Amino acid sequence: MKELAVFQGKEIRKKWFKDEWWFSVVDIVEVLTDSKNSRNYWNMLKVREKASSETELYTFCVQLKMRSSDNKMYKTDCTNTEGAFRIIQSIPSKKAEPFKLWLAKTGYERVQEINDPELAQDRAKSYYEMKGYPKIWIDKRLRGIAIRQELTDEWKERQIKNESEFAILTNEISKATFGKTVGEYKKFKELKKKNQNLRDRMTDWELILTMVGEKATTDITKIKDSRGLGECICSANEGGTIASNTRKAVEEKTGKSIISKENYLHLNEKKKLVK
Repeated sequence: MKELAVFQGKEIRKKWFKDEWWFSVVDIVEVLTDSKNSRNYWNMLKVREKASSETELYTFCVQLKMRSSDNKMYKTDCTNTEGAFRIIQSIPSKKAEPFKLWLAKTGYERVQEINDPELAQDRAKSYYEMKGYPKIWIDKRLRGIAIRQELTDEWKERQIKNESEFAILTNEISKATFGKTVGEYKKFKELKKKNQNLRDRMTDWELILTMVGEKATTDITKIKDSRGLGECICSANEGGTIASNTRKAVEEKTGKSIISKENYLHLNEKKKLVK
């Protein structure tokens, strides 16, 4: 949720850098132009603007690593709110003025969230409500986000720095809990796009067990004072195993598997059709 902003139903990647939001330029271009190749449009825009006004639009940008559609991190041209306003001036679009207001509002909201973190959760809650999730599911999802943040903060303090190491540890917990890595679970649930969030498609029990595994991993990591990738992998496995034991106990009593091929959004759509 923190990596994305949403403008009129379209997602824009963003990153907090030097005390302000920086937005993916190609995502901005896509929103304002509906171009089928926003990257090419951005490259041509830079050339055209330099020829007409001798302005180098890249000077309003920095390259920051952002998650792409293949779920990998790549350096991406990003601009802050001020730079976005300048770039937008070079794009002939009827959507420009509403987008400018949206940018200013987004930046202001981030400042508010720093002073009052509960506001961030309130906005995330509104986001899920607009997508049709029920309150009881949203409460679990938001709690899961907080637990995940606590875990990643702990890892950062223990020499886990890059995205690949975070992914390795996350997969270790998932594998121990459900017998599947995150990628394998996405395939199991038949998610079509690589950038779709697995947790947004989980059922109640899947979310709960994910929280158990990550909370247990956080506590074990602290108690064992795990440091470095090797030691943190061991703690992640132990945390996931605790969640796995819970899963197996419930499955034994209920006689059915918690690991569900159902996509939560699909379940929600079926409920609407029944009504």
